[in-house]
Amino acid sequence: MNKLKLGGLDSNKTRTIVKVGDLEIGKDLVLIAGPCSVESEEQIVDTAIKVKAVGANMLRGGAFKPRTSPYDFQGLGLKGLKYLEKAKQASGLPVVTEVIDPRDVSWVCEYADVLQIGARNMQNFSLLKEVGKANKPVLLKRGMYSTLAEWLNCAEYILAEGNPNVILCERGIRTFETYTRNTLDLSIIPAVKENTHLPILVDPSHGTGRKSLIAPMAYAAIAAGADGLIIEVHNNPCEALCDKDQALIPEEFEVIAKAAYKIRECMRALS
Repeated sequence: MNKLKLGGLDSNKTRTIVKVGDLEIGKDLVLIAGPCSVESEEQIVDTAIKVKAVGANMLRGGAFKPRTSPYDFQGLGLKGLKYLEKAKQASGLPVVTEVIDPRDVSWVCEYADVLQIGARNMQNFSLLKEVGKANKPVLLKRGMYSTLAEWLNCAEYILAEGNPNVILCERGIRTFETYTRNTLDLSIIPAVKENTHLPILVDPSHGTGRKSLIAPMAYAAIAAGADGLIIEVHNNPCEALCDKDQALIPEEFEVIAKAAYKIRECMRALS
């Protein structure tokens, strides 16, 4: 792997801690929960209040959705961001939301606490440079066909523009396996720890695409050293406009949240 000028361990002997409100990502266990997309004010506010009550410390929700088909639901845009703001006010949870266009970065920053770069945009270098100029932390998802070196070099684009607050997120890669939506590469977690000081989260929802597999993969991710999880939770998955097959209800997320804290404590005791 080429030497990372800013993200490599030799450039920063201490682990990066990204502060979002009172939360310290890289130190605290991060549990991000919420729907794939913001569908209505009632839906996102209700979900935010419920996930906060059962252990989430950040809220996810897409106002802009890059979809495989141009005919699928693309998100509510500005209206969705305003609904996220109301959900934040109602729950007190910081908001993570995706930005897909460099032209949108400045005004999405008015609503988001963390800017998400999705897997399809991991190598959108113009977008990476623009979020690198922003004063908001960036959650950088791994591209579905990307190597560790390619992923970390994309983080380098953000760091090089002056933004040190980069959070990596493993969300599964494409392999020959068809049973799961993607293949969740948990070996990447210790590999990331060996090569960079940046924190890493895991998305077992996109990583598997199957509700029955989310909990065991979430537990395995924490055991492997992940700094947190990002999980799709919907107040009524049957009516979700996207990814309904992988959306949990708040009560299912609660079980994962409680177990995640216990696993984290066990792993720290062993280290």
